[in-house]
Amino acid sequence: MTQNTAYDVVQKYHHAWTRGEVASAMDLVAEDITCRAPGVDLNGKEAYTQFIGGFAPMLTGIVDIAEFTDGDRVTLFYYPQTAATSTAPAAEFFTVADGKITASVLIFDRLSHTP
Repeated sequence: MTQNTAYDVVQKYHHAWTRGEVASAMDLVAEDITCRAPGVDLNGKEAYTQFIGGFAPMLTGIVDIAEFTDGDRVTLFYYPQTAATSTAPAAEFFTVADGKITASVLIFDRLSHTP
């Protein structure tokens, strides 16, 4: 059996949630994930699922900018496009262990995505 790299896990996660497949994305997230996002710290898969699940339906498209990987850490930069904006960039810094995303730091301008 081939083990997925951290990069593979993050790419599968990112492609799933940005296609609106939040449940599939959450299969790649650890139960005890921690996430730092603008204005909120999320602890646990349930809170994280609600957060991502609340935003995913607003996406109208996505433009990837860059990605960097360093062992068990992966960073993505992209433009999440919504009805409110297509030019506000976002960045996510992931930590992966045992094939699951265990931590995320998410940076984006919340006000740009508010209609």
